[in-house]
Amino acid sequence: MGTFSIWHWLIVLLIVVMVFGTKKLKNMGSDLGGAVKGFKDGMKEGGTKPEDGAAPGAAPAGQVTSSVQTDKTTIDVEAKTKS
Repeated sequence: MGTFSIWHWLIVLLIVVMVFGTKKLKNMGSDLGGAVKGFKDGMKEGGTKPEDGAAPGAAPAGQVTSSVQTDKTTIDVEAKTKS
């Protein structure tokens, strides 16, 4: 039982299609493709150099930062105070 023939793989594929259905398999395939694309885009963005010769980690003028690193979707509540 070392290797499977093409007929074994076709039977397994047929059973998977019967269990999950073609629509669910299509959705899973597109979700997986989107995740791979997002990962590749993230890897490209992570390797880019800072623009305009700014020092790495330097904040743009007028922006309040904290000592704790946050991602771009996090809002720093302490920085948003009324004047």
